[in-house]
Amino acid sequence: MHLPHGTVEECRGRRCRNPYSIVALAFAVFCMLGCGKEPRADFVIHNGPEVETIEPQILTGQGDGRVAACLFEGLTRFHPSTGRAIAGLAHFPPEISPDGKIYTFHIRTNAAWSTGERITADDFVWSWNRAVAPETAADYAGFFFYVKNGKTIVTATNRVNLPPLGVQALDPMTLRVELENPTPFFPELCAMRIMSVVPRRAIERWGNQWIRMNPVPCSGAYSLEYWHPQDRIRLRKNPFYWDAQNVDLGMVDILPGDSAATALNLFLTGGCDYIFDKNMIPTELNDVLKTRKEFLSFGYLGAYFIRFNCLKKPFDDPRVRRAITLVVDRRRIVERITRLGENPASSLVPPGLSDYRSPAGLGQNALEALELEGAGVGREKRYREEMEKNASQARQLLQDAGFGGGHGFPPFAYMFNAGGGGGAKMHEQIGVEIQTMLREHLQLRMELKPVEWKTYLTEMSQLNYDMIRGSWVGDYADPTTFLDCFLSDSGNNRTGWKNPQYDHLLESAAAMADVQQRALLLNQAEKILVADEVPIIPLYHYQGMMAFNPDLFEGIYPNPIDEHPLWAIRRRKLRADLRSN
Repeated sequence: MHLPHGTVEECRGRRCRNPYSIVALAFAVFCMLGCGKEPRADFVIHNGPEVETIEPQILTGQGDGRVAACLFEGLTRFHPSTGRAIAGLAHFPPEISPDGKIYTFHIRTNAAWSTGERITADDFVWSWNRAVAPETAADYAGFFFYVKNGKTIVTATNRVNLPPLGVQALDPMTLRVELENPTPFFPELCAMRIMSVVPRRAIERWGNQWIRMNPVPCSGAYSLEYWHPQDRIRLRKNPFYWDAQNVDLGMVDILPGDSAATALNLFLTGGCDYIFDKNMIPTELNDVLKTRKEFLSFGYLGAYFIRFNCLKKPFDDPRVRRAITLVVDRRRIVERITRLGENPASSLVPPGLSDYRSPAGLGQNALEALELEGAGVGREKRYREEMEKNASQARQLLQDAGFGGGHGFPPFAYMFNAGGGGGAKMHEQIGVEIQTMLREHLQLRMELKPVEWKTYLTEMSQLNYDMIRGSWVGDYADPTTFLDCFLSDSGNNRTGWKNPQYDHLLESAAAMADVQQRALLLNQAEKILVADEVPIIPLYHYQGMMAFNPDLFEGIYPNPIDEHPLWAIRRRKLRADLRSN
């Protein structure tokens, strides 16, 4: 495959005259160091920045989760094209009580660890109880709030006389789960990483280091052969996997790296077969790449936003957060920077979910002007008028908060993960645009603070920031996959913001059987989030892109939750003309 005008770098304009030679040299070194020692894997993936952990109960990064999903499985797994729950280690569908609160799962008789031992219902009971234990410190423990007594256990400050988690083994192959309320998407939750079964004996023997022992007992389609940081993670097909006969790829390499230029050139020169992370495709080439068959662009349930540290002055004042939000020009960001057809958004929850429509967030008036019919000139004029109204309101809010004209506003920084281009470069470019908007309209001076990926995750988790870039990809097709993140007790909140009314609305919605009334409660909660209190600034809803050659591989599909399971990918039988090339 080749691009128009010769090399990749020629499509980039004048910013870089000949970086292609550097990338080619890097690839040559890669080949000398890696390819000469052992045969090439059946499938090589570029996964983005180096993973922090592959332990399914404590990971938070999307790249970490992609690897863990290959190694560990739950009661269910995700369908590669629909993103809905299908059979995993348990048969599907489960038995559900008439009131929708009791699920009975039957574990497969051939469910086994990669070391050959049987997987039982007791393994799930132990794994789930570990996930909600405070010493595990799982950010995603909030998923167990749907399980009976889950929230009480996770949020308890006094660990004495706690009620049991609503999961029990009726016999070695039968698991009974009791929920707090009917939860139609519970089968999808069971496919999440944190609800995977993990090996009790290994963890009790090795403690927190169990994931680095050899062999690691795995429950998924693949087992871990080795993990060499800054080089690769090598996976091998798990012969004891219950569906091993339908897993095609025998050996898989997962490469790390934060340079989009390197990732793209590895793909173009055969060094990798699949770019998993859209951030590893240079955004400046999106217009060219999305027209080619090897680069698949698709929409999915994802949102890009900015978090405020609501525990830190002056961002503890909603007037300050509202002022900053009002002057953000979302259209400028998607047209100048992302360029994949993303929808600028004032709400958090993406469109396309049945029975739900998000409320208007701050700045929606300007976005609505873009949807007006008629001549482009008139639409543009209306948009500018609405943006100026927003800026005027923002200046008044800032003055009311005691910072008129930006006077007295303390120094602050915008943090983002940095790297070698692609999404990492995009984060910086978005930061520059926000920096310009705040200076132009509010006379605020914002410093840009790029950090490496692992530092970014740590600082965000510890609330050691002023403003920080954020994103979320839906785990299932329901508004709560986004809204639950900002519950007061959610480990994924990471803003310090707490609002009892917001919490109450979501709790009430969880117990509401009527679909329309439930949607109304969720709408009211999202309004608090994006229009009233604004602990976050929604910027746009995601448009994804991944790279693979459809003539060589099949089983890779666009889907609403951006899940592309490795067990579904197969090599195509090559035609004679492809074999000769």
